[in-house]
Amino acid sequence: MLLAIDVGNTETVVGLFTDDLIVPDDDSVPRDGTEPLGLAHHWRLSTVDVRTADEHALLITQLLDLNGLDVNQTVTGIAVTSSVPQVTSSLRQMAGRWFDVPTVVLEPGIKSGMPILYDNPKEVGADRIANAVGAYDLFGGPCVVVDLGTATTWDAISPSGEYLGGAIAPGVAISLEALFAHAAALRRVELVEPRSVIGKSTVESIQSGTLYGYAGQVDGLCRRIAGVLGECTVVATGGLSELIAPYSDEIEYVEPWLTLHGLRIIYDRNIAKS
Repeated sequence: MLLAIDVGNTETVVGLFTDDLIVPDDDSVPRDGTEPLGLAHHWRLSTVDVRTADEHALLITQLLDLNGLDVNQTVTGIAVTSSVPQVTSSLRQMAGRWFDVPTVVLEPGIKSGMPILYDNPKEVGADRIANAVGAYDLFGGPCVVVDLGTATTWDAISPSGEYLGGAIAPGVAISLEALFAHAAALRRVELVEPRSVIGKSTVESIQSGTLYGYAGQVDGLCRRIAGVLGECTVVATGGLSELIAPYSDEIEYVEPWLTLHGLRIIYDRNIAKS
């Protein structure tokens, strides 16, 4: 089974894919993102950039053990995408020391199978490429991926499967942290839907500004991108996608494991099957 690891600045998502994927009987595109992707197990963890290679190996062993799986008998390949260079290095060391299996770390030089039409393709984050590859496989093109994580990113994919570029904005969590750090009278609140868009308390006002404000930002940029691409599918992913998506008019699908799905595809494109 393939161990896929997506390291974000805030959270790390780990997935375990079966060797035989379940695919539709026909080749129609787009496919619904809720269909099985072969993802047998998944875990969401805090990203800790000071973990050593040995600590990563121990953590993964324990995660698999919770599901009754022996790491040495289960893991037949490893794929990594990481936004944190220190963690990338540790995971590379972990794979070399503790796992004698094929390993793909998504970085410049790795074959994604998708043309990258950025001025400098090396600048595109590995997670954004994995998202684009996964979205095009599931939904075809043109397509827009909205990744709601530490940053909020929009990535545009052409009808023929080219990565065109996108947009980046501060994410929900870091924007709120900045607000609380610089406004002494404001405090952290639970992000749930307020009674009205017109908040009647400071708590409700923050909830309204965050949920409806970020949904409006997502919708506004999606519409502008669609003005260039034409009618396109919009899919959301990332740790905060399920929080914001219900208030968005443009998001059509929420696919929490999109990055892992794209990472699995890229792994297959770089590791020859026997």
